[in-house]
Amino acid sequence: MLKHNFIHELKTLTRNRWMLFLGIIILVFFSFATFNGHQKVEKRALDINAAKQEVKDADQEMLMLIDSVERGMEVSAPYWTIPTSPMAVGNYHPRVAAMDPEPWAFIATGQSDLFTHYVKPTVAGDDHTLNYTEMTSPIQLLFGSFDISFVIIYLLPLIIVAFSYNILSSERENGSLRLLASNSISLQKWVIQKLAFRFLFVALVSILVLGGIFLIKGFDLFSNFGEFLSLVLVMLGYVLFWFVLAFIINISSGSSAKNAIVLLGLWVGLVLLVPSILNQLGNSIYPMPSRTLMINDMRQIKVDVSQKQDEILDNYLRDHPEYAINDTTENRSFYHRYMASQMLVKKELEPAVSEFEDQLKRQQQWLNQFKWLSPAILVQESMNHIAGTSTSDYESYRKQVSEFADIWRNHFMPLLYNNQKFSEADYKDLPSFQYKSKKTSVKANLLLLFVISLILGLTFGISHVIKGKKASMAMN
Repeated sequence: MLKHNFIHELKTLTRNRWMLFLGIIILVFFSFATFNGHQKVEKRALDINAAKQEVKDADQEMLMLIDSVERGMEVSAPYWTIPTSPMAVGNYHPRVAAMDPEPWAFIATGQSDLFTHYVKPTVAGDDHTLNYTEMTSPIQLLFGSFDISFVIIYLLPLIIVAFSYNILSSERENGSLRLLASNSISLQKWVIQKLAFRFLFVALVSILVLGGIFLIKGFDLFSNFGEFLSLVLVMLGYVLFWFVLAFIINISSGSSAKNAIVLLGLWVGLVLLVPSILNQLGNSIYPMPSRTLMINDMRQIKVDVSQKQDEILDNYLRDHPEYAINDTTENRSFYHRYMASQMLVKKELEPAVSEFEDQLKRQQQWLNQFKWLSPAILVQESMNHIAGTSTSDYESYRKQVSEFADIWRNHFMPLLYNNQKFSEADYKDLPSFQYKSKKTSVKANLLLLFVISLILGLTFGISHVIKGKKASMAMN
């Protein structure tokens, strides 16, 4: 009977061209999403490479200036930019702290359209936790980006709804349901078999289309097979969830129109409303401190410390005797006082910055506690982790940049306070930034996806059997 149903379903869908139509739609959606994702990643890589090339060209000019100064030649440059000064190098010739895109970055834009992918920490710059630019386009924030994750999360469920909303109701409306009921197989098993065929078709076409597009684009699937397998399993778990919902609605509801409305309502609720509500509740329960107020506090602290920079410098040198070796010359410049005061400003701002970071962590923990309410959240989070564009990836990058900013600043402190000049020999010792990607497993989200589908299916199946037994007992 199973084989007969599969053959009959294949002939029916082939004759009415449903399979061809859905296959073309899936191909078009995934092709455009892959192309669009690659365009964004290529632009990101080009921006980073341009910044690195700019630093490289500036370094060549810097070395030429140093060579001219060391030879005793006159140079046509403002004295504060001459690179024999450590502060000139630290401020005007910074390194690029870049977050290079991961191999799978094209499948999910994630947070990559919200935050910058490179910064240039300077010695005299403010704390880099305050210097990250965010996207301000409300349209982009609302609709996101048309990438592979968008197709899977938003569009694939709609394809499944259109493909499976009227499996049983169409038989009832066509008058053939009584004939089906006369067969030895139960209607529940019959619906499961028809949905199983549709699930296999959607899953197989999606996998083949994705694999084919990746290979055509020259992507090495074999060296990245683990990530590709994770992507496929996450997609299959999400597709299975929507087919389980289609099964429940087909067995429970009546007309085809009612089935379509209920399934579309579930799509709106699970994909759009639940994530938005959770996000708004998180913002309400754990509101973020005002960044504007924090910046104003920073400015006020700077004004206060600028009035007592000499005292701050004396205290700083007392706490750091290694920087006071040549202090007997009493050669104190603007930067001697300024850098000492900057250390005090940073220390004074630590509570405000920590409060900001702690509140952000609370919001993320809140969302993690209730993400099981929407499979769309699980899938989006999983694909962001695979792509390396998740919130945790950018938080890791931000921390690495802050650490590098301290390394860059501390590299020039001995030269400044010991009144040493920067030479060509010191160039090779300049610190460089290397982003370390954070690998996060998606096994927990993947398991949760399948568990939710299993619980829904079993719960409905058991309740349906119990209702059937109660109905038969009432008739007897």
